[in-house]
Amino acid sequence: MSNNLLYVITVIIWGSTWIAINYQLGDVAPVVSIVYRFGLAALIMFAYCRYKKLPLSFSAKQHIQLFAFGLTLFGCNYYLLYNAQAHINSALTSIAFSTLMIVNILNARLWFKTHISRQVYLGGALGLVGIVTLFWPQISNVQLGDSTLLGLGLCMVGVLFASTGNMISIKNQHNNMPVLPATAWGMLYGSFFMLVLALVQGQSFNFSFTFEYISSLLYLSIFGSVIAFGCYLTLLARIGAHKASYATIMFPAVAVVISSFVEGFTWDSFTYVGLSLMLAGNLVVLAKSPKKRSSKKSDQATSLTEAVKS
Repeated sequence: MSNNLLYVITVIIWGSTWIAINYQLGDVAPVVSIVYRFGLAALIMFAYCRYKKLPLSFSAKQHIQLFAFGLTLFGCNYYLLYNAQAHINSALTSIAFSTLMIVNILNARLWFKTHISRQVYLGGALGLVGIVTLFWPQISNVQLGDSTLLGLGLCMVGVLFASTGNMISIKNQHNNMPVLPATAWGMLYGSFFMLVLALVQGQSFNFSFTFEYISSLLYLSIFGSVIAFGCYLTLLARIGAHKASYATIMFPAVAVVISSFVEGFTWDSFTYVGLSLMLAGNLVVLAKSPKKRSSKKSDQATSLTEAVKS
């Protein structure tokens, strides 16, 4: 797939998963639902890899790296974000998680010495201002009490784990570890970690046999995990974590559009301005840099000259 298609799929799917997550909350403990989600996603991905005859064998050293990958991205990250929402509303959670782009920029420089262009900083700033503007009516009256600060703290630690998982995924691909098999093992290790955590907490492994719970679990496992993570983690290596992670800023934009149809969300001036800034930032971040455009034109001119000479 092209990078644009991978990006669009990631944004649309993850922007819609909030509906499915709402149906997961209720009779089944969140940590148990996460075990079900990534355990099922791992099984599906292993079956697909086996069908496509993709290599699933890795060395002991690589498995240690895959365990760290699963622990950070599919374990601690989700556990902390789920718990954060018990203390803060979804608007604050979205804003806090959108800082993943900033953390990824810092980690990309630290881990891989990645050069970050000015347009990425500009686009990221536009996106963050846009998301704050979008949710301003929901956050303007929030009191920064102990509960709110705890929720924000949990969310930010979750972002740090998510970013670390992003970096490990890039490192996996740099070490020629194929995306899908590596992700399958990562999800398996992540679900195993959550299983142990749930057992330590004494959680009951019950199941809700309602249509809403089962359908949302299937959507989160197949689309929200197998497909979306496959696309996103591929993008990380192709265009860099600093650009791919702008998708986290676009998720709320998709959620707002869906909410307009599903829940009758009413748009106001904050909605229009916020979405406009987020879209503008998206265009700035993903646009080709002037240097690349001029280099491409130079290459085309050279090819044309050589063709004329021949």
